[in-house]
Amino acid sequence: MITEGVPMQDVVLAMLAKEPAHGYDLRTRLRAALGPLGEAMNAGQIYVTLGRLARAGLVTAERSAGLPDRPDRRVHTLTPAGQQRVTAWLTEVSWPKPDLTEFHLKLVSAAAAGLADPVALVDTQRREVLRRLRDAQRAALDRSVDPVAGLLLEGVVLRLRADLDWLEACERVWTRRD
Repeated sequence: MITEGVPMQDVVLAMLAKEPAHGYDLRTRLRAALGPLGEAMNAGQIYVTLGRLARAGLVTAERSAGLPDRPDRRVHTLTPAGQQRVTAWLTEVSWPKPDLTEFHLKLVSAAAAGLADPVALVDTQRREVLRRLRDAQRAALDRSVDPVAGLLLEGVVLRLRADLDWLEACERVWTRRD
């Protein structure tokens, strides 16, 4: 599943930063943010996540009257602790083990809620990847490195270059959206 490993709690909190929402609305927004990849998302995952967030004191929920043909729904709202966690998540640098889905959702959530400029988030990630790339390239050039270990370093360099290419694509898209 595409959302495995993604910190769903942080994604849901960031989506709630825009406005209070029902679980169904959050699920719809998340699926829209993921496009075709969101089709495989487990529908119950949002509700389990909301329950955990409420128990952790990061969101509150109030019942809202439903329509005649629909039951009452619970509207979820961020608490101040939830807002602090969103802020911390947005400023976190996730490389060297990037989760592309998480980073994509971070950009979508930040833009939707007006929490941060997605292009600035991409730039922060790029600086971190460039720093790690320089370190890996220096290590790969070290003649004393065993060729087998050098193969791993080569893989790290190639992965970081691919990450930079993807970040450039992210920047192009988000720059056009602004």
